[in-house]
Amino acid sequence: MNIEDFDFNLPEELIAQTPLKDRSSSRLLVLHRDTNKLEHKTFTDIKNYFKAGDCLVLNDTRVLPARLYGVKEDTGAKIEVLLLHQQEGDSWEVLAKPAKKIKSGSTLVFGEGKLRATCTDVKDHGGRVLKFEYEGIFYEVLDELGEMPLPPYIKEQLPEKERYQTVFAKEEGSAAAPTAGLHFTNELLNEIKALGVTVVFITLHVGLGTFRPVSSDTIEEHTMHAEFYHMSKETAALLSKVKENNDRIISVGTTSTRTLETIARDNDGQFVESSGWTDIFIYPPYDFRAVDGLITNFHLPKSTLIMLVSALADRESILHAYNEAVKERYRFFSFGDAMLIL
Repeated sequence: MNIEDFDFNLPEELIAQTPLKDRSSSRLLVLHRDTNKLEHKTFTDIKNYFKAGDCLVLNDTRVLPARLYGVKEDTGAKIEVLLLHQQEGDSWEVLAKPAKKIKSGSTLVFGEGKLRATCTDVKDHGGRVLKFEYEGIFYEVLDELGEMPLPPYIKEQLPEKERYQTVFAKEEGSAAAPTAGLHFTNELLNEIKALGVTVVFITLHVGLGTFRPVSSDTIEEHTMHAEFYHMSKETAALLSKVKENNDRIISVGTTSTRTLETIARDNDGQFVESSGWTDIFIYPPYDFRAVDGLITNFHLPKSTLIMLVSALADRESILHAYNEAVKERYRFFSFGDAMLIL
């Protein structure tokens, strides 16, 4: 399939630059796959689409303040680093700008020496492996020196770091937020549980795979960058029970979806306790083995994320829904409005 098949016209002013004060006050576009019917709602209305026995799956990854600004020790040249994932010990794979200035052996200095790093390996896609040196606890130093890694299409500063975290964020390690989860408040989650819905957590640390653009003309040629995931024994057992009862699994976000589908694919449709790296790339046609419904934000044209939602519904339905969202002035991307696909 051609990447142009997933393009749509998006006015720049619809890209949300700041989060709403109240997380759950976003708008909600509901797409019913069986009829292609669209409904315009508010996010708190989402509880009306759940029924007892359903299972809501949330990604509990926590975003690191993963963007660091520093200098090359020998030249004083300014550099920017985005932590992607920890390899072992104090070595991290990162994206660096400008990458050509950072070669094996280069030493970088952050926060006037509170954090130092040596480049130990050069990867493709602008990637580097850095070994960090510091005193104390790495995450505390990072919290002091790092900034939230907001996507490049967000130009505004974020005054509150926690607004780019979900209220259930727990497991440190993400380079970006699982943004569909940003709409939930603890109060709304409690209301959903009170309906007899099971709420479970999985972890996928969002990395380059989620937001790397498709660089080939045909989507089959694109390779996803691997991201780390984990599912506990308890979550696997709860999900298995939901499937046995023929109830629905509603995934919150494309990251949760990719994790669930990876585990189901690798275990003959079963849910089992597992950890590993996934580079699953979901695009039409795709036979979903885990997910019955999806809560997600509105995604970039020609991105792997719009391809995933087009696999769950179908391309024509998604593009029709997106064009309707543009017409109705929905807010797009990370801090934007939400969509429920059932």
